[in-house]
Amino acid sequence: MNTIGIIGGMSPESTVAYYRDINRIVNQAKGGNHSAPIVLASVPFETIVDCQKNGDWHKAGELLAEAAQTLERAGAQALVLATNTMHKVAAQISGAVAIPFLHILDATADAVQAQGLQRVGVLGTRFTMQDGFYRDGLRQRGIEAVMPDAAAQDDIHRIIFDELCVGDIRADSRRRYREIIAHLQDEGAQGVILGCTEIGLLLCPEDYALPLFDTAALHARAAAEFVLAG
Repeated sequence: MNTIGIIGGMSPESTVAYYRDINRIVNQAKGGNHSAPIVLASVPFETIVDCQKNGDWHKAGELLAEAAQTLERAGAQALVLATNTMHKVAAQISGAVAIPFLHILDATADAVQAQGLQRVGVLGTRFTMQDGFYRDGLRQRGIEAVMPDAAAQDDIHRIIFDELCVGDIRADSRRRYREIIAHLQDEGAQGVILGCTEIGLLLCPEDYALPLFDTAALHARAAAEFVLAG
């Protein structure tokens, strides 16, 4: 099997989900007590959050590029970055290593297109929803993004950082997300991308008539498939 490297810690909650899901998929495929060969670099999240707040994306990219190099030296044969927002600096990370970088938007777009959808809503951090890197990245992959209004974006962002990133799962926040998804559907969204790796902790795609695409789960599956290909 191939060894996958995970750049994690942003937040620890979603990193745990990546580790669990990759290992479960590998075990289901291989049987017995098989697990995935994984190396993990957990980046201090508060440092990254400070960079985000200050708009210092280059510094954040440098920190994540250093983590990528550490994983490459540790034997990783490909990398996943266990966060949507920090894919803003994906080029800086991938440019620092010689091994493949498995982009979260590739895994997500493949799943959206497999269902024949072209127009989807996006839930994520304020950075993901407002910055062009995510919208443009989807457009380059043939998908039109529909973003929530400003008030909804504020609520989505607050719930992610104040609750989900620290493992605080609340029923009232689930209800608020459900309202936002309903509004996106009214705006013509054919499905909704859970464009933050923590949102899957709050929402279960099986509970909605509108297709929900859990980016963390899709990305973890792509990582597991890489592992199994070796």
